[in-house]
Order: sequence, then C-alpha cells, then structure tokens
Amino acid sequence: MAQQHRPAIPSLGGRKPNFREKVVDVLRAALISGELRPGQVYSAPALAPRLGVSATPVREAMLELVKEGMVEIVPNKGFRVTEVSEKQLDEYTHIRSLIEIPTTVGLATTAGLDDLKALRPLAMEIVTSATRGNLTDYVEADLHFHLALLALAGNDHLVEVVRDLRQRSRLYGLTALVETGRLKASAEEHLELLDALLARDTEAVREVMTRHLGHVRGLWAAH
Repeated sequence: MAQQHRPAIPSLGGRKPNFREKVVDVLRAALISGELRPGQVYSAPALAPRLGVSATPVREAMLELVKEGMVEIVPNKGFRVTEVSEKQLDEYTHIRSLIEIPTTVGLATTAGLDDLKALRPLAMEIVTSATRGNLTDYVEADLHFHLALLALAGNDHLVEVVRDLRQRSRLYGLTALVETGRLKASAEEHLELLDALLARDTEAVREVMTRHLGHVRGLWAAH
C-alpha cells in the first residue's frame, strides 16, 4: 500500500524580492490545494513556522486573502478558511471553459513561437513539483503558466477574470493523486499543450485544454 503522504507548505526561509507577495502566493496555493482546510481556523503565529517566516508577513498575507474571500477573520483567534460549494465550483469551471479553451485554441495561430517556447521552463516546473509531491508549488506554477499563456492573447482584463476564477477554485483531489503517483501524468499535460501550440495544431490544443479543464471537476476535485 502506498505510504500516506501529505505535502507540507514549503518553507520560504527569510526575505526575498517581493517577499510579501510570495507569502500571499504560497498561502493562496495552500488554500486551493486543500493544504489549509475549509472551515478550519489558522492563526498567523501558528502558520509562520511552517513557512519559515515571522508572523507579521503571514498576518498581512491573510488580510489580503480576506479581500479575495478565501478566508475570513475570526476575532482573537485567526482566520477561517471559507467553504466553496459544489455549485460554485461548477459555475467557475463552466465560465473558465468558455474563456480559456477558445482563447488558448486561438493562440495556436496567433502566438509567437518564441513566446510559447519561453513558457517551457514554467511547464517543467509544474512537472517537477508534481514529481516531488509539492502541491503548493504545483498550484502556484500551474496558475502562473496558464495566466502567462493567456496573456499572449493581449487582453489584460481576460487574464484578470481567469485569475480570479482560478483563485476561487479548490483542487482537493490533488492529495490523492500525489499518494497514488498520478499527479505527474496530469502535470505533463502542460508540455503536451505547449507541443500542440508550437505545432499550430488547433484541434490538438482544443482536445488537451478540454481534457485538462475537465480535471478541475474530475480528478482534481475529490474531497
């Protein structure tokens, strides 16, 4: 039987450029992946050692996530992770499919080859995170990859809409995929997508994106 494994929130270990934003990104990814569970209350002092930072940037990051609706303040205790209903997740995914699939298909004929090739390191980062079983890094790299890809369409508002929808999503099934060793196969779809885009194969891009988004309410969704 596969050993039960629950990846930890990665330690950030000290100050880095855009450090506050990095703390927000890591905590957001932990919320999306289910490392921080819905309904649970977390305090900044308790989370800080898990990230290898002081409580202050964690508290500031959580207040930013309050604005995004991902957590809510519990006076004198900390922050409660908000719950997202199945209906809400279905609606978010439906809207994403209406936006992301046709936009990405269009990039097969409009995006510059050099711009597409520049995304390969991000795609490889997703695969590496999946191989290591690091869910927060996986979610963070996945978000950056897809937003950078959509940005090639030249519509900043579209990117922000998709960013908001992706950040509202929850992917609690990723933990099970790590435990069974199946997350890497999902991660490699990003490389498959890039190859299809570089080949200017619109039908292959549509197929990969449709399958990939289908995981949001399939493989990646289980509680």
